[in-house]
Amino acid sequence: MEIRGLLDEALGLQHLSGRVVLLEDCVETSAAFVLHHLLKRSLSQPLHSSNVVVFIAFAQPLSHYDRILRKLGCNLAAQRDNSKFFFFDMLMDCPDEDNGKGGDGGLVSLYGKILKTMSALPQVNKNCVTVMIDDVSLMEVAARGSTNLVLDFLHYCHTLVSEFGCSLVMLNHEDIYSGMVSPTLILQMKYLADILIKAEPLATGLASDVHGQLTVVNRSIVDGERSRNKPCNFHFKVKENSVEYFYPGSRT
Repeated sequence: MEIRGLLDEALGLQHLSGRVVLLEDCVETSAAFVLHHLLKRSLSQPLHSSNVVVFIAFAQPLSHYDRILRKLGCNLAAQRDNSKFFFFDMLMDCPDEDNGKGGDGGLVSLYGKILKTMSALPQVNKNCVTVMIDDVSLMEVAARGSTNLVLDFLHYCHTLVSEFGCSLVMLNHEDIYSGMVSPTLILQMKYLADILIKAEPLATGLASDVHGQLTVVNRSIVDGERSRNKPCNFHFKVKENSVEYFYPGSRT
C-alpha cells in the first residue's frame, strides 16, 4: 500500500525555510523527480502564497521543466508571469572560453543576477525564496573543471540562506566522482546540507513495480546545533503524472 506524504514527512517540508537540501543520484537512478516535486511544492502551497523559486538550470531548458510540471498540475509560465518563478537558463547564458569573462564560467555574473533578483523582491517574498540548482556537476563543466569556482559559488549561495532565510536545493550526480578519493566538492556539499536525499537502484536489482530507493537524512536543529536523525529509507515508483512511495516489503 502506498503511504501518502512519505517523502514530505521525511523532509519536514513545513520547516524547509532556511535549510540546504542536497539531492544525490547516479546514472541508474535519477533523483530529478524529487527536484520536480520540491519545485511544485514550493510554488503550490496555498498557505504560502508569497513563495518564490529562483531556478538555475545547467541541465535542461525551460521547456523541459514546464512540460513535466504541467503533468504534475503546475504551470511554470503562469508562475513566471506572476513573478513567482525566475529561470536562469545556463545552457544559453554560459559564456564560451574566449568572451573575456575571466574563465569563471559566468558564475560570478550569475550570482550577481541571483542576488539582484532576490533583493528586488517585495519584503513579503524575501523570506519565502527557494534557490534550485540543476545540476552541480554541469556547473563544474561551465567552470571548466574548476572545483574552487563552484565551491565559491555554492558558499555565496549559502550566504543567501542566512541573509534572506531562503532555502537552497542542489542536485548532483555522485557517481561522476566515484574514481576520486574523498572529492572536495562532494564533502563540502554534504557539509553544507541540512537534508541529504540519495536516490539509488535496488540492492536486489531491477523490479517492474519498484524503480529505486530513497534515503533521506534530515539533520534537525537542536539548541542551534545540527543533530543527525535516523535515516528514512523507502522505495519509489515513477509514474506518468505522479510518484508512489512505499516502505520496503510493503508490496508483493
